[in-house]
Amino acid sequence: MAGRSGRTVRDLRRGNRTAVLQRLYFDGPLSRFELGPATGLSSGSVSNVVADLIADGLVEEAGSVDSDGGRPRTLLRVAPHSGQMIGVDVGETRVRVELFDLALTELARVERPLTPQGYDVDVIAGHIREGIAEVLTAEQAEPERLLGVGVGVPGIVEHTPDQGAVVHGQTIGWNAVPLERLLRSTSQLPDEVPYFIDNGAKTLGQAEMWFGAGRGARNAVVVLFGSGVGACLVTPEVEYGRAVEWGHLTVRVRGRRCRCGAPGCLEAYAGAESLLARWREEGGRPPEGTDEETALTAMLAAAYPAEAGAADPVALGVLEETAEYLGAGLSDLINLFQPERILIGGWAGLQLGTRFLPAVRRHAATYALRHPADKVTIELGRLGPDAVTVGAAILPLADFFASGGRRPEPVGEDRLPAWRAALEERSPR
Repeated sequence: MAGRSGRTVRDLRRGNRTAVLQRLYFDGPLSRFELGPATGLSSGSVSNVVADLIADGLVEEAGSVDSDGGRPRTLLRVAPHSGQMIGVDVGETRVRVELFDLALTELARVERPLTPQGYDVDVIAGHIREGIAEVLTAEQAEPERLLGVGVGVPGIVEHTPDQGAVVHGQTIGWNAVPLERLLRSTSQLPDEVPYFIDNGAKTLGQAEMWFGAGRGARNAVVVLFGSGVGACLVTPEVEYGRAVEWGHLTVRVRGRRCRCGAPGCLEAYAGAESLLARWREEGGRPPEGTDEETALTAMLAAAYPAEAGAADPVALGVLEETAEYLGAGLSDLINLFQPERILIGGWAGLQLGTRFLPAVRRHAATYALRHPADKVTIELGRLGPDAVTVGAAILPLADFFASGGRRPEPVGEDRLPAWRAALEERSPR
């Protein structure tokens, strides 16, 4: 039966379960007494919801605390082992697959290295499929406990009713790839286990905003700096965690050719792939037969030798120029969106780390308008190289919250708004 607001009793129960689960998840352990003001629910509603969640095995007792003169109050928390999620990072150098429990504790992981020409769709789908099977086998996990599989990919992701998630990855040669359909057609998972596919910069942003350096911020930009560059924008005026193709802003007219085919993109100067290419073009000698991460490590060692000795002026010059391009690119984000925080993540951003950061900050302040530049802080992300994978696992976790802790049902068109709404409405403080 629907009330005047159009919400049914079932909707109200689901909303109450969602409220309690989220408060326990992000702020717990909490007592029943504390859950009332934290959720806005009456004590009777809290008792009923908690009883249901305990009966479903989703909430468990976690000790007790003394009350003011009364009996000790029992603390409650979300049961970590009551569900599992898989996060997948289709990165630039590897495909990483991780299995997490409900508390986002890593249970198992598998990595598959990629060659520069390794973005064949069937190869990537195979890595994901095999990785999922391996992490489930490693933990002897039951697929029935799996809340879903989240996948972070490079490129623009479009969600369609007939094919699910379709990926437009121009820089990797993917043109309207129906990735969700491909994964589902070859999957050994039960049909009711959903796939959630989104842009990798966005999943990085979700992880940092929920659990990392972005916690508490309302206006933030999370930058993914790897072989290429991308960003996730979070402001009150846009939906939660919008991926923006920041790497394809034009920073130089008739400039270097980008992987996307256009001239002068930021990615053609600031991505790790182009950074190493420019070092080579200027006469540097990246180690042969190594992956980008190893080559970038060698470049950093050449530019900033650990022991007394002359730095490689070519490597140092390219890195300093790259810092200026990144700073100038960040200034565009500062002027356009006026964030209170900018967070830099991705394997290259973390590898360059604090050595790179002072110069990036300086150049961003130089190119940005003074007022918004004075209000922004630029820091490194806190979640390390697994942030994209953690963010991908957040997608089924958000769906779990949106459904009030109900188990996945057969996938339908009405699932997408639920998990997107959970991401948009939930901003941990």
